[in-house]
Amino acid sequence: MAPAPQLSTPSETITTDASSESNNVTITGKIYTRVRLATKSDLSHIYQLFYQIHVYHNYTHLYKATESSLANLLFKENPLPLFYGPSVLLLEVSPTPFNEPKNTTNEGFKPVLKTFDLKFPVVEGQVEEFRSKYDDKSDAYIAGYAFFYANYSCFYDKPGFYFESLYFRESYRKLGMGSLLFGTVASIAANNGFVSVEGIVAVWNKKSYDFYINMGVEIFDEFRYGKLHGENLQKYADNKDKNGEGSC
Repeated sequence: MAPAPQLSTPSETITTDASSESNNVTITGKIYTRVRLATKSDLSHIYQLFYQIHVYHNYTHLYKATESSLANLLFKENPLPLFYGPSVLLLEVSPTPFNEPKNTTNEGFKPVLKTFDLKFPVVEGQVEEFRSKYDDKSDAYIAGYAFFYANYSCFYDKPGFYFESLYFRESYRKLGMGSLLFGTVASIAANNGFVSVEGIVAVWNKKSYDFYINMGVEIFDEFRYGKLHGENLQKYADNKDKNGEGSC
């Protein structure tokens, strides 16, 4: 589970205004949000957001993804049932209201709308880079994402969710949007027969740690995260015994 934004205190301001200068849009008063399932048209934005979380963790040297590899991962021609394969929810923001969704979209998930009162102005500094391509709403921008997929355990008779990461671009942190995005994932799990939402919580990041605790996540101190990868994993590739037969 990646760094999460802190919750914010609602403002008494009730007016909404968006001023634009160059490639910036400043939003004051209220900010409107929409959580929706990512589509193939979002690939460039997903690629950039995944790169940004690597920057946040100083892991850019590990970032191997391309838009093509992400398309193959997230938008296969014959996908698994909804939410069983790798899934990305995007949170969009706008200075003007989103249209109320009438029902579930073609992606099988009804977008979630919420309005936040702003305590301070929010500046969208990359208007063109993160303008949403989802529909004809031209003043919607991608603010963050949640990435998750189904996992399985012999301790349960049903699958759960592995919550891989939650990330917001810097302008949209500390606004309370993390609760909306994580809560939406939890709601999907609870309403569709999944038994848990689990993932890694960084103990060094107190704000993130406290966020997940406040969201109801239980921390199991008796377990350590283990990973077999890189050269140690490759030692098992094409493992043959001296007679050329598999050793297992």
